Amino acid sequence: MFLSRRQFLGFSALTGAGLLMPKESMAIAGKFATIIDLTRCDGCKDELTAKCVSACREYNKDRYPEPVKPIQTYWPRKNYEDWSEKRGKIDTLTPYNWIFIQKVSINEEDFHIPRRCMHCDNPPCVRGCPFGALTKQPEGNSVINDSLCFGGAKCRDVCPWSIPQRQAGVGLYLKLMPKYAGGGVMYKCDLCKNRIRVGKEPACVSACKGRLGDNSAMLFGERMTIYSMASKRSKEEGLYIYGDKQNGGTSTLYLSKIPFESIEKAITEKKDRIPMSVNIESKIEKDINPLGKLVLGSSILSIVGGIAYAMNRNKGGNDKDE
Repeated sequence: MFLSRRQFLGFSALTGAGLLMPKESMAIAGKFATIIDLTRCDGCKDELTAKCVSACREYNKDRYPEPVKPIQTYWPRKNYEDWSEKRGKIDTLTPYNWIFIQKVSINEEDFHIPRRCMHCDNPPCVRGCPFGALTKQPEGNSVINDSLCFGGAKCRDVCPWSIPQRQAGVGLYLKLMPKYAGGGVMYKCDLCKNRIRVGKEPACVSACKGRLGDNSAMLFGERMTIYSMASKRSKEEGLYIYGDKQNGGTSTLYLSKIPFESIEKAITEKKDRIPMSVNIESKIEKDINPLGKLVLGSSILSIVGGIAYAMNRNKGGNDKDE
């Protein structure tokens, strides 16, 4: 389906007004943060599926993509990313699984690491998206607007942890030129945005607390309280912290009794597709040019929208909205 005249004019106005630039994306810490305590997480070893994983899947199931098939390839690519036949896969991040338990063995001891979006203070995904489909929310979470995302995967390219995952056959590109522009929609954890806006915890945190109670491996709360708690436990118990400095700081802190360099090495040796590097510097200033991405996004939307509109006219389309 191609854009109607009114839809095309809407996109032109959007690009011309410069609204593709993400708002409130620079160095905003946010209200909330999470502690993920690896000294307490056992991966829910007695459960068929880890509680945090099953809770996330249940809460977000109505938001998972339903691709239009058959999925077409798009120029110049000859392939596409389709996870729709692997919806039950829970050992990695996918468009249908926004948190997973990463398991590594170090000195014959198993460590279980819940992995999801880190929700950076200054997220490169937000600054890098050429279409303004990502925003940094006041609560501290970064959110993908699936109605604006073209699936270009720039967010994944600039993410130090390769968190966002793409599903083809869905999204705005299907209304433009599915054979020539876009790759689908990117998906990731948004920290249960609607829950935290009304004072509730993310589903994964609530599920972990429901299983472990006061010994929960996940704690969610006011940012300064969470940071102070992590610092205090680090000093008193000799624990290591991850996420406070990586990529300029995040809203997700990990605690571990072993150095994260050891965890990074173990994950690297496994060749896991979701890394956990320790020395991560922010890519904002180095790799991302906000003005350049605005021009890119505006150009792509205007050109593609214009061609789509012209093709629609040539096929006998009218100016009524569909």
